[in-house]
Amino acid sequence: MDAVGNIPLYISVLKKFSPTRQRIIILREMLVALGLIIAFLFMGDALLNILNISDEAVQIAGGIILLIICLQMVFPKEDRHEKIEEEPFIVPLAIPFIAGPAILAAVIIYARQHVGFSIMVVAIILAWIPSLIILLGASYLKHILGNKGIAAIEKLMGLLLTLIAVQMFLTGIHTFTYHQQNPQTASSCTTPTK
Repeated sequence: MDAVGNIPLYISVLKKFSPTRQRIIILREMLVALGLIIAFLFMGDALLNILNISDEAVQIAGGIILLIICLQMVFPKEDRHEKIEEEPFIVPLAIPFIAGPAILAAVIIYARQHVGFSIMVVAIILAWIPSLIILLGASYLKHILGNKGIAAIEKLMGLLLTLIAVQMFLTGIHTFTYHQQNPQTASSCTTPTK
């Protein structure tokens, strides 16, 4: 969810609002993002089945999207946000800053690996809570760490997420090539054997 990387964006977008109003907006946008992520957990698989999109395509696309986002974290542009004159609602704070394409693709991938919806919901909430806390304390963190500290943490997280993105991409390529070489196992791989 890159809460640390979103601190400068959130502060910039919400700077003209009072601290109390900022916290209300952040809580609202984070709840919207959480709802969307959980909705993708339950409906993403059905959506992919309707569109006839394979697990490999989701893994490869998710890896590419996450890699692009990570490269933007490691090599940020001078101005990564649009100038917003009125109070933001859903876009851009909830989508795509928190519930971006990379996290939605990751949720769909893990949902298709038969992890279990209850485990996935708990995992999503456990990732969401620290992100909420970090963003609610964004102004304090920026004051303590400064712009350079925030930038350093964002680049470190970008490097770590780059590894995850590359692994997602390689797993998708490996699964795709395996199914191409062994087409008879492609259908049996969709249902896990216990």
